[in-house]
Amino acid sequence: MSEGPLLKLNQVSVYYGDFCAVRDITLEVRKGEIVSLIGANGAGKSTILNTIMGLTRPATGSIEFDGKRIDRLETHDIISLGLALVPEGRRIFPELSVLENLIAGSYIRKARQNKQQMLKRVYELFPILEERKNQLASTLSGGEQQMLAIGRALMTDPKMILFDEISLGLSPIVTSKIYETIKKIRSEGVTILLVEQNVRQSLAVADRAYVLKAGRIVLSGDTKDLRDEEEVRKAYFGA
Repeated sequence: MSEGPLLKLNQVSVYYGDFCAVRDITLEVRKGEIVSLIGANGAGKSTILNTIMGLTRPATGSIEFDGKRIDRLETHDIISLGLALVPEGRRIFPELSVLENLIAGSYIRKARQNKQQMLKRVYELFPILEERKNQLASTLSGGEQQMLAIGRALMTDPKMILFDEISLGLSPIVTSKIYETIKKIRSEGVTILLVEQNVRQSLAVADRAYVLKAGRIVLSGDTKDLRDEEEVRKAYFGA
């Protein structure tokens, strides 16, 4: 943990027209961490993830990943560097099979070379996907579709995965299983930035967290300290 951050945002601001969605965001994620980004709907969490991935451009500030500046790169180039996104709402290809969805994640050169190895890794994490590899993705349950979205991200052979609202619409039992998988993915060397509506769960699994309010970071620190922070307890736990 003594080395420099794997991901670093420095005073990043993003506008949609005249509206400032996030302002002066500075955060970092070190290699091997799980970091949680929490905040109410509309706080700017998804905007930050989309900006990291090059889907939205920052008006000001800089973003570095693994020592390289990425805020002016195209999304496919960012993925090639080792960043992957599991988007809100899964966004799988419903009319493709499970296997075809997974293969779609291995289009960058490094991932193509390791395709069979990565496919084996995904099936070890999610045996149900191997059982249903020839089914259309649209026939999977919500939890299975989320597993497929995670598997597709893993097929890029990433150094870091960004997760956006992974428990949305899932039962508590399925959510717990997904979180256990996230911990396992981290144990295999993948760094994680987590945006999540399930604040209790995300604080329980993360090492550190940033709290967003109206597009600004208002609190940050180790999750064990933030669980005791009065503002967090009032806003999210009703305490």
